[in-house]
Amino acid sequence: MSITAVAGLAAVGVFVAGCSTGGTGSRDEGAARADGSSSNAPVAASPSYPAGESGGKDAKRVDPIALLKADPKIRKQVKDDLKPCAADVYPVDTSYGNLTNSGSPDIVVNVMTCGDAVGIGTYVYRRASGETYSNVFIAEDGAVYGTIDRGDLIVTRQVYAKGDPVAYPSGEDVITYRWSGNKFSQHDWIHNDYSKAVGEGGIEGAEPAPSPPSD
Repeated sequence: MSITAVAGLAAVGVFVAGCSTGGTGSRDEGAARADGSSSNAPVAASPSYPAGESGGKDAKRVDPIALLKADPKIRKQVKDDLKPCAADVYPVDTSYGNLTNSGSPDIVVNVMTCGDAVGIGTYVYRRASGETYSNVFIAEDGAVYGTIDRGDLIVTRQVYAKGDPVAYPSGEDVITYRWSGNKFSQHDWIHNDYSKAVGEGGIEGAEPAPSPPSD
């Protein structure tokens, strides 16, 4: 499913401690992942990272699964359902970039379902000290996916009306968060309603216009 650029209402349900309606198994509704919707480039005025931690390919990688399972803030159901989709491959995306100006790359972890890549949890980790990371953002209201865009945290949540298939939500909310002091604050939001003319079957009763008679 293609994700258009959109964003959300102030009350979209993205909060510091939310609740998910499902785990990494299949589910009836939710948001498809927002691949390609934003860049992961750090802001131009990003802090100087220590040698070997400048971001990009030099950013020190972490084990996102270990990070999630050791995090006491994550909902128990999400942890219980966090299992490999195949072999040792987990439905988890990880991004590194500057969000909190901590001097080390921050980490955005998205947990999805295996079958349809529905985002069910977004988490942001900030280095506290040494190899220790602190959870500074949680969105577990379901149908969410977070990305880094030029120093901003972009959280996408697809909106479903009753009966909407997973591939065709009724709309989408996207909220932009910025680090302020010691927490993320909402900076911007947009909402988009999707056309019902696309998807399975188009508009009910609609028929294509007849072609003009050939000469």
